[in-house]
Amino acid sequence: MRVIVAEKPELGRAIADALGGGRRADGHIVCRDVAVTWCFGHLLELTDPEDHDPATKRWDAARLPLSWPATHKPIADKEDQIALIRRLVKGASVVVHAGDPDEEGQLLVDLVLHHVGNRAPVKRLLINDLNVDAVRRALRGMRDNAEFVGLYHAALARSVADQRYGYNLTRAYTLAAQRLGAEGVLSVGRVQTPILGLVVRRDRQRERHEKAKYFELDAAFTGAGRTGSADGVDDAGADADAPSLRARYVPGKGVPVDDKGRPNERDALEAIVAAVDGERGKVTKATTDTRTTPPPLPYDLLTLQADASRTFGLAPDATLALTQSLRERHRLITYNRSDCRHLPDEQHADAPATLAAIAATAPVLAGAAGRADPTLKGRAYDSRHVTAHHAIVPTAARADLSRLSDGEAKVYQLVARAFVAQFHPPERYRATVVEIVVAGHTFRATGRVQLDPGWKRLYRNDRGGEASVALEGAGVDIEWVTRGDAVDCTDPLVAERETRPLPAYTMATLLKDLAAVAKYVTDPRVKALLLAKDSDKKGERGGIGTPATRSAIIATLLRRGYLQETGKRVSATTLGRDFHDALPASATAPDMTALWHEQQERIRSGEMSLESFLDGVARHVGEEVARAGTAEIRVTVTGPTCPACDRGVMKARKGAKGAFLGCSRYPDCRHTSDVAAGAKERA
Repeated sequence: MRVIVAEKPELGRAIADALGGGRRADGHIVCRDVAVTWCFGHLLELTDPEDHDPATKRWDAARLPLSWPATHKPIADKEDQIALIRRLVKGASVVVHAGDPDEEGQLLVDLVLHHVGNRAPVKRLLINDLNVDAVRRALRGMRDNAEFVGLYHAALARSVADQRYGYNLTRAYTLAAQRLGAEGVLSVGRVQTPILGLVVRRDRQRERHEKAKYFELDAAFTGAGRTGSADGVDDAGADADAPSLRARYVPGKGVPVDDKGRPNERDALEAIVAAVDGERGKVTKATTDTRTTPPPLPYDLLTLQADASRTFGLAPDATLALTQSLRERHRLITYNRSDCRHLPDEQHADAPATLAAIAATAPVLAGAAGRADPTLKGRAYDSRHVTAHHAIVPTAARADLSRLSDGEAKVYQLVARAFVAQFHPPERYRATVVEIVVAGHTFRATGRVQLDPGWKRLYRNDRGGEASVALEGAGVDIEWVTRGDAVDCTDPLVAERETRPLPAYTMATLLKDLAAVAKYVTDPRVKALLLAKDSDKKGERGGIGTPATRSAIIATLLRRGYLQETGKRVSATTLGRDFHDALPASATAPDMTALWHEQQERIRSGEMSLESFLDGVARHVGEEVARAGTAEIRVTVTGPTCPACDRGVMKARKGAKGAFLGCSRYPDCRHTSDVAAGAKERA
């Protein structure tokens, strides 16, 4: 008997469908000599310190830092499935690990197999597409699970380290803040706190922005014919009906500019105005070439969440939940937590069936799907860029769109439109660049004439997304200009502009920045490590968190009152700022993600042991706990100041004799008063 342990029920069902002849039983499916069972995501979780020492349940600064064995326990209500897997595995000649083909998938099934005491040989089944043909291909290409032991240890290292860091620093900073009157839990996390730091820094950059002036010089140029004639005399002047264009001055040497190369002294441009006004110039460059714009790549989770937020106002965690339903309940889309925007080459053969399914499911896209050319194979199909998962695309399954929830229908149509666009021709346009020199000064103009909108027809009503970004000079035809033409300069104008601060975060822009935080890192080594971490991921450029965790972390920051969403703007609250300022820079920067990843890669390759990595984490946590113990963690609090120590805040407490007020710095300050006295003090 072979036993296949899938990560989730829908994957188990897809494997059984591919094997054929399945007979359903409780919690598994039997296909001749193969039993297919599954986890429900994680069946096990790391033990808590109080599982090993009940006294640690009480938060006590004297006990920090906490240290306890890195063991696992069944998640509540998952014991029955674990028992079933134990029974099946016990009689297996071969066990097949069918976790998702990524670090987390490797970890969660390996943990279960270790927990149930599996002794049978283990094969690894790597599936990133639930279509039957794709599953059958994967079944023919199984590998030895021993090849992935480094991946398992690296994932376990990250999981344990995150728990140790979060537990200890959350308690340390919460207790330190409570000594000065704060209430509630101040949560610290390796990814959560740097995200808060990102938003706090953006808010403050905007507030501290000092407006600075810069200037632009534009002028009109009217065609005057060729610069020379047969007898060597210039043509007389521009015809009254001659075409014209406006071009912008390109700063030359000696013109003061700001750090972005923009002129910042009006007098210098006014001098150029005087020099060029009414003068004849010469076209030194006039190029026109035909260009194409390919459709945007299909979605990964991050870009889907960003577009759903921008287009429909959906929160990232809501979009994640909707994709989960579309995948698991309706089987309408492929794996939904992907960080990849490409598709395997061999999946191109599935295009006709997928397009037909889209046309049947989403009537609004039926026409576009019908006009699609499934023989087109664009840049999206490139197996070299497929990571553990491929892009999120529709499956060949069909459904009645009216039976989906409103949110499910909206998200499905976003995913489906992006897929259909892959089979429409690229946008074609002619782009023109013209440069003119007049009185020794250079002006430049660009033009663009669309020849065929191609895939952009599908996005004509979209605004603000990656697919609808208009190119500079769109719709301006300046192809009449020829190199060597003489043109007359008129109406030169200097316009005053003001620098603008970085825009406030929206949910969409925050999500996109989380995939590219390396651009804000100044330490060259840390920046290089973050970029190296994502070197094999096309959509990530030194990010923190994962597509599967980012939305949940942002939701946590909102729920705990560190962030707020006003309209579409995401900003830090007073509590969030206060807490950010109380933390060391190491907690609010992404450096730890980079440094830990470097060590986890060494674990994966066998150069470093899990134990030595966790020893290093323990030392770092101990240093941070010691720092928190002496820190002044002041966050916004309410209540009268303690009259005894003048540092704590008097808070309501309950004792054996009823309610009383006690200093928040207890046991360092033991001052108490009755509630009536406290009311008198407040008055």
